[in-house]
Order: sequence, then structure tokens, then C-alpha cells
Amino acid sequence: MPDVLIVDGYNFLYSWPELIRLKESSFAHARDKLIAELINYQAYWGGRVIVVFDARRVAGATETREKIDGVEVIYSREGETADAVIEKLVRNITIRGDIYVATSDNAEQQTILAGGALRLPVTELRVYIENARREMNRRATAKPPVNTLDGHLRGETRQALEKWRRR
Repeated sequence: MPDVLIVDGYNFLYSWPELIRLKESSFAHARDKLIAELINYQAYWGGRVIVVFDARRVAGATETREKIDGVEVIYSREGETADAVIEKLVRNITIRGDIYVATSDNAEQQTILAGGALRLPVTELRVYIENARREMNRRATAKPPVNTLDGHLRGETRQALEKWRRR
């Protein structure tokens, strides 16, 4: 089973300059942009991605889970922090691979390390995502290799076949 990446959504959103600027005009749009970036990263990386958003201050909020293009999106319930949800996930996920938690919260990093997960600072994850985006763009614009016989022939053989072709 592949590795799992759990992302503290708002922690990440508040540390990425592009998303910080975006949330100034639309918080929901910034959150959607983060999810879109994680969807692309998951496709590139190949592991499972879960993003957790804190809804503890939303009156009457219940924990909700949805999958958006393969990325699991979790909103905590009223009174529950994203950190608490992440800690439960770390305790309850059983995989053969590694569990990474992307957060810049130092106390949370210590807690998830004690729970057996690996910490991934959000600044480092941002670099991984940006590098993946560049690599995917490079692959999309690269010319596919031409697989011709000509590229596999030695000079003498190529010349003999060319001479034969022109007869």
C-alpha cells in the first residue's frame, strides 16, 4: 500500500504566499486552490493525500469527509481541532508504507512523531509541489521521442539502406 500524506489544511494555506494573497479576496477560493494543488501532487507522487481543515469554531459543524478527485478532504466538527483529527488519523491508519504529516505546528510535529508518523514542514511540501508542477509542465511540453529505425542503425548500414531506397 502506498505512503500517506496528511496535510494540515489551514496551516498550509497560511504559509504559502500565493494562497495567502488569494484568501484576501476569497477564502473559499484559496482553499479550493490548495485542494487542486494537492490533487495534482497526488497524481504525480502516487501516494494517498488527506487534507484536514479546522471547523472547530463553526457553530453546529459536524465532521465531514469527501473525496475530491482522489484527495480525501476532512473538516473537523465544532470544538475539535484539525490537530486532533490528524492525531486520530495517525493512530488509526494501518498501512505498510509511511505516514507523513505536513504541518508547521511544532507541538503537533512532536505529537505525530511520537505516534509513529514522519513530519514534513509545510514549506518543504510547498517546494515538492512546485517542483512536481514544473516537472509535469516539462513533460507535457516535451516532444515525444521519435522511435525510428534510423536512430538505431550504424553509419554503413544506414548508408546502404538509403542507397537501396533511392534506387
